Amino acid sequence: MEFNRRVLDEALDPSLPLLERLKFVCIVSSNFDEFFMVRVATLRRQHEKSDRVTCPSGISPSRQLELIAEKIQGIIRNQHKCLETEIIPGLKEKGFVYVLPTDFDAQQKQFEQTLFQEEIFPSLSPVRVEEEKPFPFTVNLKLHILFRLKDAAKKEAKYAILQIPSSLRRYFWLPGSDGRVFFTFLEDIIIHNADRLFEGYRVDSYILFRVTRDADMSVDEERDEDFIEAMEEILSNRQHSVAIRLEVSSHNPELKNFLKEKLGIDEKFVYTTPGRMDLRNIMSLAFTQDFDQLRYPDWSPRRTSQINRELTMWDNIKRQDIMLHHPYESFEPVLTLLREAAEDPQVLSIKMTLYRTSGQSPIIGSLSKAAKNGKQVTVLLELKARFDEERNIEWANTLQKAGVIVIYGIARLKVHAKATLIVRRETEGVRRYLHLSTGNYNDKTARLYTDIGFMTCREDLTYEAVLFFNAITGYSSAPNLSKLTMAPISLKEKLLKLIRRETERSTADNPGLIMAKMNSLADPDVIRALYQASKAGVRILLNVRGICMLVPGVKDQSKTITVVSVIDRYLEHARVFHFHNKGQEETYLSSADWMPRNLEHRVELMFPVEAPPLKTRLKSILESFFRDNQKSSVLASSGVYVKSMPSGEAQVRGKQENLKEKVQGSSKTKTASKNTADAKRQTVKKEKPFRVQQFFYEQAQHLDPPGWVSPKREFAVRRTPPQD
Repeated sequence: MEFNRRVLDEALDPSLPLLERLKFVCIVSSNFDEFFMVRVATLRRQHEKSDRVTCPSGISPSRQLELIAEKIQGIIRNQHKCLETEIIPGLKEKGFVYVLPTDFDAQQKQFEQTLFQEEIFPSLSPVRVEEEKPFPFTVNLKLHILFRLKDAAKKEAKYAILQIPSSLRRYFWLPGSDGRVFFTFLEDIIIHNADRLFEGYRVDSYILFRVTRDADMSVDEERDEDFIEAMEEILSNRQHSVAIRLEVSSHNPELKNFLKEKLGIDEKFVYTTPGRMDLRNIMSLAFTQDFDQLRYPDWSPRRTSQINRELTMWDNIKRQDIMLHHPYESFEPVLTLLREAAEDPQVLSIKMTLYRTSGQSPIIGSLSKAAKNGKQVTVLLELKARFDEERNIEWANTLQKAGVIVIYGIARLKVHAKATLIVRRETEGVRRYLHLSTGNYNDKTARLYTDIGFMTCREDLTYEAVLFFNAITGYSSAPNLSKLTMAPISLKEKLLKLIRRETERSTADNPGLIMAKMNSLADPDVIRALYQASKAGVRILLNVRGICMLVPGVKDQSKTITVVSVIDRYLEHARVFHFHNKGQEETYLSSADWMPRNLEHRVELMFPVEAPPLKTRLKSILESFFRDNQKSSVLASSGVYVKSMPSGEAQVRGKQENLKEKVQGSSKTKTASKNTADAKRQTVKKEKPFRVQQFFYEQAQHLDPPGWVSPKREFAVRRTPPQD
């Protein structure tokens, strides 16, 4: 919830372009949908079962649910206030105008009537609500309208519900003149024409509502023979599972109570929305053409200077280890590597883990082509990737039809590691090429998420990658790895050892240093180890985007720990860990966050980056996040995140706050305090603004523009052994 509050802070920032603010407003709603379907659903089951305390914080499920309701209502109010009083009016000033049907001009009214009659009306299916029968089923996360109807002849009220069709657009462009763009929402048109849906009745009142259902369901892991069918059953059951949240529009308490009773939902799970509902489905408004001035300037990925465009990917990787910082550096080399592997007759096999990929994935195309070209292609496709199960089932079928060997994950574990191993026959013998990453093989999110990918053909790493794939695709005992570290086998133990080593080697003259970047930090054992390190004087810098259960800045516990969170135009997703090790520095990349689910219940990989230039670069990347004073927030010991700002500005603002607190003092005291603050303001050396994502983008601008692919080459097929 605190992460979503920080996301909302971006929407509340008046310095951001309006359509970027709209994106952040919509992201908050989308994030909360998943939060309720998974986290709140789990808490509710715990509450109803026994309300036993299992959280390390000592808070019971029932109390957590109360705190969630309290905090989320406040966030929702601020979210809708921002949308209704700042963003929509601001867009209107820029010629991007939302219009209610009651305010349509003559031309727009005619357009509405034609649109409703020809497109909307035929798609609507009102369903009556009958007193003695079960309430009509409401689909998970779909927007509905409940109507209260009156018959002129009979005085009793009737009720009907209507699901807003997802096959129709959520909003429609309206005719207009003077160069402005006008739009209205689908539900506005339906409500404005609702009487036409119920001949002989009059719409007396209505309420919009949406039901969120439990999506945290476990698949039967024993069904090896029909695992896809078992996953399909899970997808179907989600639509009919227990309702764990009811959202209602705010204007009709009577109909809200009617819905509560019919759906059997307790008041504490009812959330009143003070404005537009289902904001996640209006995100596409932010991408409207011809309004580029209301968005961030385009930041296109650049081609890395580590790759020579005159060489194949094989030759580039043989020259040196390659590290790609996405999205500042293009994802194209990864796609090119797979395309070359699919076409190159010297390639013998490809092995890959797939967790999430895009809807029109070129990666699936390359893997399919490779199989059709006679290579042995093995893909471990994680069907249990939550909310991507349906897409992954489709990709599994596509790959199998092409001849790919598809493994559907591992029983009771999710395979979250990101790895590709390519085996190629060369003049010198068989060589292996390896790609590892902190993020998914998804060409779409590679332009939206920050991740780091790594390519190598080093014998030690590629050999251990063979052992890793054998362990997850076949029958093999836990591999004995020295370079790669694998969860749930040894990754947590390795992290604890690295933290303990830093603790033991830290001295007053040469204090230890741990820098780590991740999405979430929640593992109690890791947190306790970090506390011990802090007590030993180790300086600990943590860049944690989301959940952080560690409390920094507490005397005799975590005084040397700093936690920052960066929220900006790209979603921070990379996991990077650095240990000073008394000058013998070690730096790692990983697919895993420091959470029990990653370290104990998923297959993850952590791997070292040892090439000196890449190691230095990774350390610099980490350090940069702790310089950000524009888009970062610092976690205080109170649990509150405080927005960062340049140090001079922060000190001046701090003096101003002190003056406000002394407002009850004498006039003389206030004057003296003001003079002191003014004097200090003049002596403060103001720190320059530093925005880390912009810094990385500007660093990449000296590289070649995007759109590069390696030159098409004819590969010579060796049919006879080489001559001595």
